[in-house]
Amino acid sequence: MTRGARDDSGVTQAAARPQRGGPHAPYEEQGALRVSTQGLPGWLGPVVEAAATVRPTQLSRFLPPEDGRGRQSAVLILFGEGPRGPELLLMERAGTLRSHAGQPSFPGGALDPEDGDPHTTGPLRAALREAEEETGLDPAGVQLFGVLPRLYIPVSEFVVTPVLGWWRDPSPVGAVDPAETARVFTVPVADLTDPDHRVMAVHPSGHLGPAFTVESALVWGFTAGVIDRILHFAGWELPWDRSRQVPLDWRA
Repeated sequence: MTRGARDDSGVTQAAARPQRGGPHAPYEEQGALRVSTQGLPGWLGPVVEAAATVRPTQLSRFLPPEDGRGRQSAVLILFGEGPRGPELLLMERAGTLRSHAGQPSFPGGALDPEDGDPHTTGPLRAALREAEEETGLDPAGVQLFGVLPRLYIPVSEFVVTPVLGWWRDPSPVGAVDPAETARVFTVPVADLTDPDHRVMAVHPSGHLGPAFTVESALVWGFTAGVIDRILHFAGWELPWDRSRQVPLDWRA
């Protein structure tokens, strides 16, 4: 991993280096969906490098079934620059949804047939389309710069492709359909790396997983797990107390 000096946000500064025929080369395409690292801010360099080198087992123990089961889906992990420096776009799912109701999450959802091949550019289209439908963002202002290995969410049987984006030209966002999205918000990376905002969430089943107490929300589950791994492999993680545990109904 490239390591460099940290700025006030706690994010490592490093020059972004373009991927050259890496593991995600099949996703590269000319035109609007081309995955490109050109022109990214320097602080995204470690994320670019992590995306090009990380292995599926380093991200999660839940990987897509070998028999091909699971519903293909994609999420958009969108980095932007806010008043407090680098930040991530998140949303809170409506409490009435059948899957993952009320959870903070990345924008995203299942692939539609018109999105195309789930093993090439389908996840790119789906991530941008779902993000636009859920948050109202303008996809024209997003530069896709990487794709992480596909992961699996057993409870909903989603096979998820995490798509990395740089919010080059920010646009207004908000809950487009209250039946799907309760709210849309951004979280400074400085808060995600702050040890005071890091806890282990306790599921009613007894399962423990990394979580973040940010923006009046408990970010847990798949979303928190991916953020946790990005912070770790980008070299942004700070030491934190893993003995701090909170239940999912921590505000009750």
